[in-house]
Amino acid sequence: MSAFEDKLKGNWNEIKGKVKQEYAELTEDDLKYQEGQEDELLGRIQKKTGKGKEEVKNFIDSL
Repeated sequence: MSAFEDKLKGNWNEIKGKVKQEYAELTEDDLKYQEGQEDELLGRIQKKTGKGKEEVKNFIDSL
């Protein structure tokens, strides 16, 4: 398991709030997280924000 996946699993509720502040266009449905579906989550965020996968990952890693 990657550090990114560990971070999502351990602190998702806190991270979700900060992601919503940064990317206000995201909805609760966009930010639904299920263990093992990190790529799907990133894809939804990318699609809504127009940001690249690495940019989104780096933002979440910086939290």
